Amino acid sequence: MEGDSRRRRRVTHQRRRRLNTRVLLTGVVVAVLVLGVSLTIVISTIRSNSVQAVTAQPPKPTVKPTPTPTPLSPVEQLLADANDPLACAVVFAGEGIADAPILQHQGTLYAALPIPAQEGMAFGGWYATPESAAAFDPASRINGADEVVCEDQSIELFGSWMPADQNAAAGTEVPILMYHQFTSRPEGEDGWLRGNYAYIGDFDAQMNHIATTGFYMPTWDELSAFIDGRLYLPPRSVIITDDDADQTWFDLAVPVVTAHKVLTTSFMITAHRQDPAPSIYVQRRSHTHDMHQAGANGKGRMVNWTADEIAADLNISGDVLGVREVIAYPYGHFNDTAQQGVAQAGYAMARTIEPGTVTIGTDKYALPVVRIDYGMGLDALINRIG
Repeated sequence: MEGDSRRRRRVTHQRRRRLNTRVLLTGVVVAVLVLGVSLTIVISTIRSNSVQAVTAQPPKPTVKPTPTPTPLSPVEQLLADANDPLACAVVFAGEGIADAPILQHQGTLYAALPIPAQEGMAFGGWYATPESAAAFDPASRINGADEVVCEDQSIELFGSWMPADQNAAAGTEVPILMYHQFTSRPEGEDGWLRGNYAYIGDFDAQMNHIATTGFYMPTWDELSAFIDGRLYLPPRSVIITDDDADQTWFDLAVPVVTAHKVLTTSFMITAHRQDPAPSIYVQRRSHTHDMHQAGANGKGRMVNWTADEIAADLNISGDVLGVREVIAYPYGHFNDTAQQGVAQAGYAMARTIEPGTVTIGTDKYALPVVRIDYGMGLDALINRIG
């Protein structure tokens, strides 16, 4: 009996142990499940908060690429480089004309306007409108005798062409007027040089006539192209010059030139004076540096010196004036050696004191003149140039 009782207690104890193990295992399982759920909830919460945090951040601004600037046109580039309110870009138009725009400045005269070339044709000049260009209207023709005036810092000039044979048939003759000194005395100056002194009243009347009756005043580069037959000049063209740049030129003549706005050339002896241009209407050109003196044979140095010596003198003068274009022979003396020296120094033309007018084909190193002396009033000028 006692043995049975022990067996029953042993069985019961084993059953309790198995039950306790089951309970323990069940508790572990439940704990693991609870822990898993908790971890899932925590992870979900963290993820949710992270998403919310990311979502809650303000969006980053979109960075736009810097656009490539539009290239400036040639006119815009000229004006931008100049950075000057008085700058004026000049644009050229016309059939067969491809000259690039150039920069000029208001308050000055046009400088170095191009002279296009075309086989078998003469360039007709620059004009304010296409219509005036087609008609070769001298009243609307624009060149280095005109002041630069433009709107919005730009102006367009129109070119035209004339058949070369038509240009030759026009028969234009260009007088180069030659003045020397001036006097305010109607009766003239005394002495053997009195003929050189033009009365300023006569000069004023003559300049007024040229300024108001439709004369065209070519520049020297235009005259050179005309001589070559490459440029048409109106029949009523005239060039005005003064020799020696005497003080009476500055005191008496220049105010008249400026008042009438007529383009003139002052031939200066640069060893004697180097004054700046006294007016925008006065071009300084060479009367040599120091050859306005008698040479060994009583004639000017121009016909006594070698070509190298002549060129050396003219190079000094050209450097002083800043231009090599045309000279006036001192005393009008010249020969083949003189012409060689002038060309060697890089000058394109030379003016004599020989009477005559310039036509197509004239010798560029022997340009003739129309001399104006004392006593030659307006009527005398009209008889010579119209």
